[in-house]
Amino acid sequence: MSAPSSAPVTPERILQLAWGYAPPLILEAAMKHRVFDVLDAGPMSLSEVSAATGASARGLAAIMDALVGLNFLAKNGSGKYSLTPESAAFLVSTKPSFQGGLIRHTSEHLVPKWLHLNQIVATGRPDAAVNQQNIGSEFFEKFVNDIFSMSYPAASVLADHLQLASRADRFSVLDLGAGSGVWGIAQAQAGPMIYVTVVDWPGVLSITRANAARFGLAERFTFVGGDLLEANFGAGHNLVTIGHILHSEGVERSKALLKKSFFALASGGTISIAEFLVNADRTGPVNGLIFAVNMLVNTDVGGTYSFEEIGAWLGEVGFVNVRQIDSPGPSPLILASKP
Repeated sequence: MSAPSSAPVTPERILQLAWGYAPPLILEAAMKHRVFDVLDAGPMSLSEVSAATGASARGLAAIMDALVGLNFLAKNGSGKYSLTPESAAFLVSTKPSFQGGLIRHTSEHLVPKWLHLNQIVATGRPDAAVNQQNIGSEFFEKFVNDIFSMSYPAASVLADHLQLASRADRFSVLDLGAGSGVWGIAQAQAGPMIYVTVVDWPGVLSITRANAARFGLAERFTFVGGDLLEANFGAGHNLVTIGHILHSEGVERSKALLKKSFFALASGGTISIAEFLVNADRTGPVNGLIFAVNMLVNTDVGGTYSFEEIGAWLGEVGFVNVRQIDSPGPSPLILASKP
């Protein structure tokens, strides 16, 4: 018997990747012109969407048909467009589950920097590093609210895991690199005895303050402005949260931050870390590997790390019981305890 012939190698995947920039830009255009928000009211014709959004029928036809092909919209026999379950759940900006925040920055903040990737690979350095306060503060002031919904489900899982709703005594949370304040807000919402100290650059803290007030939690928040390695964290905290910060800090600053966090915790306290994790041999997941390139493009020393790497750093500074808990975020949460 002859051996079965293997499938021929084709350039199809490469040809598809040649247009890989197109889907996020199409999604961004649809969000900026409120396509998903408008269609949340029900199926509409092209002319109805044009009238509701003010965008041209020609432009809308092109992106909406593409979104049908990408399964973010559906189109019936009479030509009316409607949301799919996925877009209805995650791309309507008025819903708490909205996940389009990162996409909304594609054309203005992400793609322009990625266009310099060839040069950055050659030098190992970006044109401008967003982990530096003089540049990064303005960037994150515009950005942090758009990724609130990415972290809120995971932050709520953390509060449930720690059983904060049943706390009868004061519980102190230290939220580092707080940004929108999402990690501290979710913990404080769990119960009236949860108090939060947030640390971030002064410009970004204006966003954190506004969000704490919007959720009716401002009286239980304390705000500390400054660089993470220079600001006064205080001591005796029961929980430290570091939500998507280590990837921009690089190895040495991350280790220093974990050490400083250790001394800010009370005995028996917990540290929680959210990150875009990669596996130990850096062969996946592809999201974490691509995000490492994003850190190459946007920071001077940042990257993505594995659970094993971060776990080793935690052990070096004295943490024990390093573990993961499942979360609805991009990766599991990493937890560790101070003896």
